[in-house]
Amino acid sequence: MDDILRQGIAILRGMWQRRWIGLAVAWIVGIAAAIAIVRIPDQYEASARIYVDTQSILTPLMAGLAVPSNVDQQIVMLSRTLISRPNVEKLIRMADLDLGLKSKPEQERMIDSLMGTLRIASAGHDNLYTLAFRDPEREKARRVVQSLVSIFVESSLGGKRKDADSAKKFIDDQIKVYEKKLEEAENRVKEFKLRNLALGNPEALDYYGRMSEVTAALAQSRLELREAQNSRDALKRQVEGEEPVLLPEIQETVVSSVVPEIDGRIEALKRNLDSMRQRFTDQHPDVVGAQRVIEGLEEQRRAELASRKKPPPPKQKASINSNPVYQQLKVSLGESEASVASLQIRVAEYESRHAKLKESAKVVPKVEAELAQLNRDYAIHKSSYDGFVARRESVEISGEMEATTGVADFRLIDPPRVSPQPVAPNRLLLLTVALLGALGAGALASFLASQAWPTILDARTLREVTELPVLGSVSMIVSQPMKRKERRGLVGFVMAFLAFLGTFGAGLFALFLLSARAS
Repeated sequence: MDDILRQGIAILRGMWQRRWIGLAVAWIVGIAAAIAIVRIPDQYEASARIYVDTQSILTPLMAGLAVPSNVDQQIVMLSRTLISRPNVEKLIRMADLDLGLKSKPEQERMIDSLMGTLRIASAGHDNLYTLAFRDPEREKARRVVQSLVSIFVESSLGGKRKDADSAKKFIDDQIKVYEKKLEEAENRVKEFKLRNLALGNPEALDYYGRMSEVTAALAQSRLELREAQNSRDALKRQVEGEEPVLLPEIQETVVSSVVPEIDGRIEALKRNLDSMRQRFTDQHPDVVGAQRVIEGLEEQRRAELASRKKPPPPKQKASINSNPVYQQLKVSLGESEASVASLQIRVAEYESRHAKLKESAKVVPKVEAELAQLNRDYAIHKSSYDGFVARRESVEISGEMEATTGVADFRLIDPPRVSPQPVAPNRLLLLTVALLGALGAGALASFLASQAWPTILDARTLREVTELPVLGSVSMIVSQPMKRKERRGLVGFVMAFLAFLGTFGAGLFALFLLSARAS
């Protein structure tokens, strides 16, 4: 610690020996700094304040119809990207700053200068923005701020319209893509149905449901067939137990156009056919079978009538005329036979269907899985397509709404104005800094001079510098003339230093008075 203190004292004593060099440097630096500060041109600031009203009455009314947009975020992003090179180039043209430019490098330097001096600041979260610019020329500063306000408003409107057009173009392209995908999916489903037409309509009912339905219908048809057969057998037994009536021989045979058995069966089948047509189509197996039976009975009736037209045998003595009960039983038996034939056809048809379903048991699950995959792909494409169409409508509505009302309402709170007094430079502060800098430069100069031309002040320093033993030292007795000389030198240094401080102090006081009078 003692060594450090001793070294510090030695440095200060050396600097004191070279104090006039330091004072001269301080004067030179101070004068140069003061001249430079005085020559700095005055800067006038032009500013304007804009309020951006993002609350529109249409926003809550059009919720769900138009595309919601974060207008506040758009305005904030616009304020951050407003001072860009294209906007600054446009500003230079609008403010007529390019009239004095003679070359491209000058234009680039002006663009860089403007990008560094233009300011746009937000006053909190109230959508209040301040645009400011400083320049030595007051009118130039005002023109620049006025142009910046115009660019701020125009950029917000044009940028939003451009975004809407880009979004609509993208959505239109996507709609075309999904239209093509939908067509391809529909063609795949169509081709699949054509390939599997023999399996029926896979979408109406699944395989197991159709198998259960056919099995139940087959069992029901077989039950009805057994009931009809039992009814027919009972009628046969009754007909066999009924006796016909023999009439006396007649000389002239009357040919009748009525065949009771066949007519009864045909009539019963026709009533049954009318009932089935009310429930089924003409292609239904039951309807087709009933028609075939009716056609067969009609053919049999025509053959019977043709046989009756032949002359009777010559020795026929008597004919059989059925009694009413017998005739009624024969009609009922014919109806029962027709019903049995129809049910047999129905049972055969359901047995055929049941056999086909059993044969396709290994194919149907694969077909149904493939159809489910095709339908799922189609549903996904259809959902995406409908979504893009709905979004396109929303974009169009949003574009119309913004074209009518605008993105936001820009209100010019304070029009561009220029400060009556220069806002820069702050010469009082700069002169104070220059004073401190001059004093520091003088101290540094005296330190460097003491190190360049060192002075040995005691025997210990001499021993450390020469690394030789010091045998002794001789003290100097200062005479009165030398003391007076040193005293005059000290007084001169103090006066010169005070003059330096006084000069700076007077300059600061004069600037303060001028600033106060201008205010």
